[in-house]
Amino acid sequence: MARYRGPVCRLCRREGMKLFLKGERCYKEKCAIERRNVPPGQHGQGRRRKVRAYGLQLREKQKLRRIYGLLENQFRRTFDSANRQKGVTGENLLNMLELRLDNVVYSLGFATSRNQARQLVRHGHIDVGGRRVNIPSFRVKSGMEIAVREKSRNVPAITEALEFAQGRGIPPWLELDGAALAGKVIEVPTREDIRYPIQEQLIVELYSR
Repeated sequence: MARYRGPVCRLCRREGMKLFLKGERCYKEKCAIERRNVPPGQHGQGRRRKVRAYGLQLREKQKLRRIYGLLENQFRRTFDSANRQKGVTGENLLNMLELRLDNVVYSLGFATSRNQARQLVRHGHIDVGGRRVNIPSFRVKSGMEIAVREKSRNVPAITEALEFAQGRGIPPWLELDGAALAGKVIEVPTREDIRYPIQEQLIVELYSR
């Protein structure tokens, strides 16, 4: 599967905000946004042209897609699925992204970034409801238990991530048992639980053009 292999800090600079793509580095002074918060490229510090409505919509879509690490076609399919559901399309989209297995693994603190969480899932380190699941896009439902497999509990990356996550905090819609390396989705996240500065309505407008 194709994926972005370039420097991820460049993506943060392009969006002008921290996307938390590089784990612990994003919380330190070495973060690219802290050191050089200008768009990438030789004209990054030059005068910026006025952004039109389409440009604002595109930037919101790119921002959200990069936060969760989805390719364009994956993101579009997720949006189409959210659009078919009852309720507000933008909020449906955010809920579906939050409930992806790789995001839940990251939010529980088993990984320092969503990219690392995706690798853990792909390599078979994660159980959902007692069964191994190796599909990062698997949609977790309320009441499901997510745990690190018994054979994987001594993986250094997981134990180090848990120590780091203690300072980052766990979302209120999740419950973590750090000793058992297990967590549970206690409820579906609400819009207030998603703290990223995303204007999801702009994304809905973009795909409705």
